[in-house]
Amino acid sequence: MKYAQLPINFSEELLLNDLLICEQFKFSSHYNHNDYEGDWTSIALRSHDGTQESVQAFSEDHKFYDTNLLEKCDYLKQVVSTFKCEKESIRLLNLTAGSIIKEHSDPELGYSDGRFRIHIPITTNTKVSFVLDGDLLDMRVGSCWYGNFNLPHCVANKGKVDRVHLVIDCLRNDWSDEMFAEMGYDFELEKRSRQYSDETKQRIIEELKTHKTPESEALIRNILGKN
Repeated sequence: MKYAQLPINFSEELLLNDLLICEQFKFSSHYNHNDYEGDWTSIALRSHDGTQESVQAFSEDHKFYDTNLLEKCDYLKQVVSTFKCEKESIRLLNLTAGSIIKEHSDPELGYSDGRFRIHIPITTNTKVSFVLDGDLLDMRVGSCWYGNFNLPHCVANKGKVDRVHLVIDCLRNDWSDEMFAEMGYDFELEKRSRQYSDETKQRIIEELKTHKTPESEALIRNILGKN
């Protein structure tokens, strides 16, 4: 499954109300400057050290903590609690008007990896294009999407309004398996294709090297079997 719109929708009004709370605080530039042109910023609702400034998606010890900012956002807490599984990083990602995210891949973010990333648009416009493995996704405010971000993807905001997504990294469990089964996820195919090819592993490693963080280095060691 490359992507799927989940059978869940959220209130545009309540999402925007909590976004206004978050916008009272400074968003940090995305740490991988090679992946975008313009302004791509973020603020953490759950992070590896519990601070809203720590916007890395990975943690070397796999531990994450809610930030004080999440505690201020009642509706976003409700949205997060909809997913009955353990969460890792939770962030707001803002791609400002006129900015682009270059095509890239994010390692170990397909459902078969045991982790899955959810995107919930809070603000967007008709001139935003989100392309995953060649497919254009129609991601509307309040909708909820899974994507296999091991696959190449890119985003362009050619409109006049910033694009802000709530991005939740989840750990797979029985609850999520049931939901994915209802969406048509092929568990038998997953069993037959669990192993990455050497080419895919190398592509993931090269992408991780551009991040230059302790977390990405730990993931490289894990892929190479050096942990």
